[in-house]
Amino acid sequence: MKRNEIKTDLRYLQLLAHSFPTVAEASTEIINLQAILNLPKGTEHFLADLHGEYKAFQHVLKNASGNIKRKVNDIFGNTLRESEKRELCTLIYYPEQKIQLVKATEEDIVDWYHITIHQLVLVCRNVSSKYTRSKVRKALPQDFSYIIEELLHESTDDANKAAYVNVIIDTIISTGRADDFIIAICNVIQRLAIDQLHILGDIYDRGTGAHIILDTLAQYHKWDITWGNHDMLWIGAAAGNDACICNVIRLCLRYANLRTLEDGYGISILPLATFAMEHYGDDPCKQFLPKTSGGSAQLDEKTQLLMARMHKAVVVLQFKIEAQIYHRHPEWKMQDREKLYSTPCNDCDKWDGSPLTDEERELMKKLHHSFRVSEKLQSHIKLLLSHGSMYNICNGNLLFHAAIPLNEDGSLKSVMQMGSGRELLENIETTIRSAFQSDTERTERQNAIDFFLYLWCGPDSPLFDKSKMATFERYYLSDKATWHEEKGNYFSLRDDKTVVEHILDEFGITDPNRHIINGHVPVHAAEGENPIKAEGRLMVIDGGFSQAYHKTTGIAGYTLVYHSRGFELVQHEPFLSVTDAIRRGTDIKSTHQIVEMANHRMLVADTDKGMALRKQIRDLEHLLYAYRHGYIKEKERK
Repeated sequence: MKRNEIKTDLRYLQLLAHSFPTVAEASTEIINLQAILNLPKGTEHFLADLHGEYKAFQHVLKNASGNIKRKVNDIFGNTLRESEKRELCTLIYYPEQKIQLVKATEEDIVDWYHITIHQLVLVCRNVSSKYTRSKVRKALPQDFSYIIEELLHESTDDANKAAYVNVIIDTIISTGRADDFIIAICNVIQRLAIDQLHILGDIYDRGTGAHIILDTLAQYHKWDITWGNHDMLWIGAAAGNDACICNVIRLCLRYANLRTLEDGYGISILPLATFAMEHYGDDPCKQFLPKTSGGSAQLDEKTQLLMARMHKAVVVLQFKIEAQIYHRHPEWKMQDREKLYSTPCNDCDKWDGSPLTDEERELMKKLHHSFRVSEKLQSHIKLLLSHGSMYNICNGNLLFHAAIPLNEDGSLKSVMQMGSGRELLENIETTIRSAFQSDTERTERQNAIDFFLYLWCGPDSPLFDKSKMATFERYYLSDKATWHEEKGNYFSLRDDKTVVEHILDEFGITDPNRHIINGHVPVHAAEGENPIKAEGRLMVIDGGFSQAYHKTTGIAGYTLVYHSRGFELVQHEPFLSVTDAIRRGTDIKSTHQIVEMANHRMLVADTDKGMALRKQIRDLEHLLYAYRHGYIKEKERK
């Protein structure tokens, strides 16, 4: 090590010395970090296009996409019957509810507690084996931290410790803490089974529980999201884009999903209902009736008709406001949509393309206010902004929701002087964030708020990438040829390995096992479409979590699992219900497809975290050199 290197880094090393003030402490940390590098890589789960299906989402988190069931099978093999293993898995997924059922039927509950706690300790020991004791300790609940840690690291196989372990379990039961302990250790198993969760966009719309998904994520230990166009629609609505607000309400009414708006976010649509009854009270609004797959099958005829009238009212508002925004932004090159929305249409009942009336402006003002003052909505949008981005690079994988705009020849397409490829996505993200910054100049901020509409449905939006969003045509034009939405070049070229490699190069990803992972367009698995494209370089994991897509895709979603041995794609069948899962031990039926296996078991050293740890080790080695050669003096901790 050269003296001039130490002198250059001396200021930084002096700061580092505050955390490691002695040779002994710096050396211990180096030993610790070197050991961590040789642990197995943590398991990453990738999910896309959840679309409000909170029950299926929560169950996939609880069962770790079937990983917990596999571990139970590996641990207990033929020593437990299939029904017993199923019961144990159900207990791990839903401990509070399952314990109550067991207590209602079990004749010897003390014996059940003994057997079950021993089994859960074995499962917890297995899922925690790839982590340091420090990391496991941080995952433990405060009330049982010491007890769980002792049970994880002691065994009844050791004759000297058998009595010690048994007395711990006996005392847990005799003090009446068995239920709480079982719940605690089951939650630890769930948490440790997934090291990191990646969501590739579209939490919102269609299903009834986007707000519940975000409540779940707010408490989750480690997750990130690459935003989708449906997320961007809600972000835009929260920022005050009136066209986004109308689109959000329209989709909620289309899929008979007012739960997210009203129950989740306390947004009142009573002003819209009043307006709709006054202006469309005699209109049957047949083309605006809610979709049955969204839940309208449980609605009476009167409620469906009211929703249809509100649906039509907000659609008219939406197109009028969108036309105004398109007129303000000729650079978007969406004048054809402005003209379509602003021109009287022979097929359109009561559509005359006129601007907003005074009553419509007053209604829009009330709806705008409701979105802006909803504390829960604003807190969830802040959560999406703090955990989200337009793209993410993690362990050699490039994550984004939909597409990278491309020219016909596969080259990167420049969009509205915002650049192309990586530069384009980074400039878009800067624009998104500027809409929420109070110090952004007024005109710039308004342009940023307007831009959410382009991100939702603009032809070169990386979150959409289609020629148009044919919403107007589907409502108002009988010629189905006008409904066609031409996908961007990315979707026709994404099976070309050369094109995919070029995109990965653009984002500076050089790992030999690099991949693109995205969602947005459902994979038609029932028709034989393969989610693995470009000779394994690209994986599309939108398998249709939303019930609205089940008939189209033939399945109910994918989870991509990246563990220490490689990639597995888990294909899910529809989730029945939590009640069935608890009472009958039913689980999501999942099919596992090995996508790519590593030639060696991957360690932390092979990951982005490993790269960061090696840098920390080098810095600490420099600190040791500085201590031993007198550049920095050791200090005693006070």
